[in-house]
Amino acid sequence: MSLSRRAALAAAGGLAATAGLAACSDSAPAAPAAATGPAPAASPAPGQPVPGRGQVTIVGHRGASGYRPEHTASSYSLAARMGADAVDVDLCSTRDRQLVARHEPEIGGTTDVARRPEFASRRRTVVIDGTSYDGWFTTDFTLAELKTLRAVERIPATRPHNTLYDGRAPILTLDEVLDLLAGLSQELGRRVGVLPEIKHSTWHASVGLPIEPVFVDVLRRRNLAQDPQVIVQSFEVANLKALKGQIGCPLLQLVDSTGKAPADFVAARDPRTFDDLVTARGLQEVATYATWIGPSKERVIPPTGAPTTLAGDARAAGLRTMPYTFRNENEFLPPPLQRPNPERSTYGDAFGEYAQYRALGIEGLFSDNPDTAIAAWGGFAP
Repeated sequence: MSLSRRAALAAAGGLAATAGLAACSDSAPAAPAAATGPAPAASPAPGQPVPGRGQVTIVGHRGASGYRPEHTASSYSLAARMGADAVDVDLCSTRDRQLVARHEPEIGGTTDVARRPEFASRRRTVVIDGTSYDGWFTTDFTLAELKTLRAVERIPATRPHNTLYDGRAPILTLDEVLDLLAGLSQELGRRVGVLPEIKHSTWHASVGLPIEPVFVDVLRRRNLAQDPQVIVQSFEVANLKALKGQIGCPLLQLVDSTGKAPADFVAARDPRTFDDLVTARGLQEVATYATWIGPSKERVIPPTGAPTTLAGDARAAGLRTMPYTFRNENEFLPPPLQRPNPERSTYGDAFGEYAQYRALGIEGLFSDNPDTAIAAWGGFAP
């Protein structure tokens, strides 16, 4: 029988104990051993009711990145043990065509590469989707080279507590993340899903390292190409449309802030922007290939002002809505929900924000603090 979120937390010793679990290893996971007991009970498909908190899919954004450096084994493990339905995994390519879990191809801010003299000559400036980045890039390293690096906290001024874990965790491949999640699913008695995001599809293809062929091969090899709990996401459109014909997994169209445009639209000189994707006509088009739409949360409820009609419009078009990204810290909350304290790490009224989105009936969300999101939906007592 699947564990409820409350039971899962109780088994882990509660929230305070979970935050310091020694079992959240920073080492790369080995492939899970063959199960010696009953297989985990099937979890509801994403968006279906889960005991204790109604009908919402809670995704650990890059794991539980509010508590551990993002995209590390300990971050993913902690999110799962907190009760997240799934974890979000950003995918970039190495020079030798391996897929690794990094927020961006530029890794100067998420690894210790800047302190590694043997890689000093790799530093350069690269323009990705119209933005210039100075640093080190996954596409300039082999997987073996990246494996010598260690993860660090991306926003240390906001999350100084996470810097305790700097230098402990290796960069993970997609296969290693999937192995980790398989092991966690077996341990917790419930399926932990995954939301792989294909990062900068057009740019990766332009440098001869397209992500999609390798990604599809991984899914097929692991018998996940038709899995309803693998939700594939992208800020671009053409790659999702192409993937629709190659895999049977649900697709999620990410939608960036007002005024921006999908990189593939820009490359093709298509004048449309993300604003066009959230019109009635745009949502109808998205619904022809995607199951979900993932807008920046400000498109659903502006920082100041009343909610937009986006969640309802998406539902009318047959789409589920999964906004991003919910975080507990003041700087990521709308001004009315911020608390007066000069420290960047101060938490604001995150529960107040979640209540607003819950009232709109959103079907999913991405959170750096999945335990807070679950508590906001009544999954366990805060």
